[in-house]
Amino acid sequence: MSDQLAIGIDIGGTKVAGGLVDVDGNITHRARRDTPHRSKSPAVVEDTIVEVVAELLQVVGSGTVAAVGIGAAGFVAADRATVVFAPHLSWRHEPLQEALQKRIAAPIFVDNDANAAAWAEWKFGAAQGETHLMMITLGTGIGGGILINGEVQRGRFGIAGEFGHMQIVPGGHRCECGNRGCWEQYASGNALVREARSLFSASSPIASDLFDRAGGVPGNLTGPLITQAAQDGDPTARELLSEIGNWLGLGIANLAAVFDPGTFVIGGGLSAAGDLLLASARETFKRQLTGRGYRPEARIVAAELGNDAGLIGAADLARSGVQPAIG
Repeated sequence: MSDQLAIGIDIGGTKVAGGLVDVDGNITHRARRDTPHRSKSPAVVEDTIVEVVAELLQVVGSGTVAAVGIGAAGFVAADRATVVFAPHLSWRHEPLQEALQKRIAAPIFVDNDANAAAWAEWKFGAAQGETHLMMITLGTGIGGGILINGEVQRGRFGIAGEFGHMQIVPGGHRCECGNRGCWEQYASGNALVREARSLFSASSPIASDLFDRAGGVPGNLTGPLITQAAQDGDPTARELLSEIGNWLGLGIANLAAVFDPGTFVIGGGLSAAGDLLLASARETFKRQLTGRGYRPEARIVAAELGNDAGLIGAADLARSGVQPAIG
């Protein structure tokens, strides 16, 4: 029935993806827009969200979905309504729920995109049955979510799980958040592309395959292109992914020392590299884990829902927040 459907919206640094999601976590219809390059202002991104929701509502009719869940790549306040800060978008204390509710005729819930992804993987994906889960999403940056006994842990102010902004290299690379040495500057899609482009700048002969794939234009290098090169056997691309995996494993070991989860789920676009990334992450994790050899080790697994996890989780979390559903 249509009143079992919810709309999930996943907002990243480069795209706004939406879908109609049923109670079993299946996406029945999709819509997508690129995040406008000319402007990432709140008003422009808000317009883009409304466009995606309107396209999806045309499929089932206005007023027939339970709720709309927004998964935002940023710090979301405990009220699940306000985006406090978004490193990759121009949101600063943005009342996103209020702004959208004026334009969308369904209950709106805003959550961090990694919280949403964690929920989806726990309920429908790689971490079903896990009591203590940590989700790490590798995309433009790094997002994180924490679930304990089936509850999202948002922290006192709603901002828990921002793992990407742990400082692991004092005085290191400048991060878009304003600090230096953040984890996402070493273990994300942006970090992968930066390292590949540095080989271009150095005119390194070991980057010849990547150079050809990018048509000789450094700006054409992307995470998916490098990942595909690695999957095709290019040794330099594989080395780059392995280095990113080492940084990933180091950060995971630090998180294990604090939270001691049973499972780490690795999602986001960069997770498509699979064991080309995760093999080195697991090895580094084992080397750096506090008390190694004397304690149980958490599993490190790839997300099963891929890039859909945030969208599915946002929809399901929103639906669970509305009783009864409208329609």
